[in-house]
Amino acid sequence: MFQLDEKFLEEIGLNELPEDQKKPFLQHIYDELELRVGIRLSDGMSDEQLTEFESIIDRKDEIVVAWLAKYSPDYKSEPSFTQLQKATGLVENDPGLRAEYAATKWLEVNRPDYRKVVSEVLEGLKQEVIASRDVILNNPTV
Repeated sequence: MFQLDEKFLEEIGLNELPEDQKKPFLQHIYDELELRVGIRLSDGMSDEQLTEFESIIDRKDEIVVAWLAKYSPDYKSEPSFTQLQKATGLVENDPGLRAEYAATKWLEVNRPDYRKVVSEVLEGLKQEVIASRDVILNNPTV
């Protein structure tokens, strides 16, 4: 997976961005990436799928629990759940952890190409930023 960090800024030629602008800029990139990926992933989905995923993203625990019971009943023993738990430091039964895992699993079931989509969208976004690098460095509030 990718990291939006100092290495990312270096990769796109913005490691000289003023320190007080780095975190807000990375947050902006994250928000834009999330929006664009969401648009691409939702293309071709039914209203029912979109509603179900929205409920999972909104952490509606009864929906999350029901979805996991149907599609991943042994999720607590899956390595990807264990990795997510370790990365977040949350307890096994934390509703937020459960929802985060369910969202990832939902994408695997309903949009198995989601990692490819994220990669393609991120690459396009990188190219846009690189093309605007001089403007951004000369006016970091752009």
